[in-house]
Amino acid sequence: MRIGIYGGSFNPVHFGHVGLAKWVVENTDLDELWLLVSPNNPLKAADSLAPEQERLAAVREAIKDIPGLKASDFEFSLPRPSYTANTLRELQKAYPQHEFTLVIGEDNLAIFDKWREYEYIMANYRIFVYPRTSSRQTVGVASAEKDLIAASAVKELRLLSEAPYFNISSTEIRASQNWK
Repeated sequence: MRIGIYGGSFNPVHFGHVGLAKWVVENTDLDELWLLVSPNNPLKAADSLAPEQERLAAVREAIKDIPGLKASDFEFSLPRPSYTANTLRELQKAYPQHEFTLVIGEDNLAIFDKWREYEYIMANYRIFVYPRTSSRQTVGVASAEKDLIAASAVKELRLLSEAPYFNISSTEIRASQNWK
């Protein structure tokens, strides 16, 4: 099976996460998309996160009726902080029958060369990139893609340019007065 890995803090999960996940599983060659709840993203302060079990429960509730989507706590048992290269290696060991594809936002592509072992990820896993700007222009994505491809071997880097735009972020939700 082809499994997409859509990792994140999901702090909180929102309709943008769910809408994108649903679109990806319905409009790509992936058989399933796993929303992998990260217990501790190395790029974020751990004390700013809601408890991991609460975030996992929220993701499970948000996607419970959507075929092809699965909430995953796979990283909860891995060393922290969670590094994507390590997670992908462990997933491949645990599920050798699956082919994994990483799903990331263009904001992460722009800093992908800062990720631990990004060359390993690019050489061994397909990467689907979601444009996160309302203009849907791909100038930043094209520039980052060009730089990354020139620097390393790339299995597949695909821009999901047809995906709908969701004008929401967890950061905005936390900053609003409604966030508790």
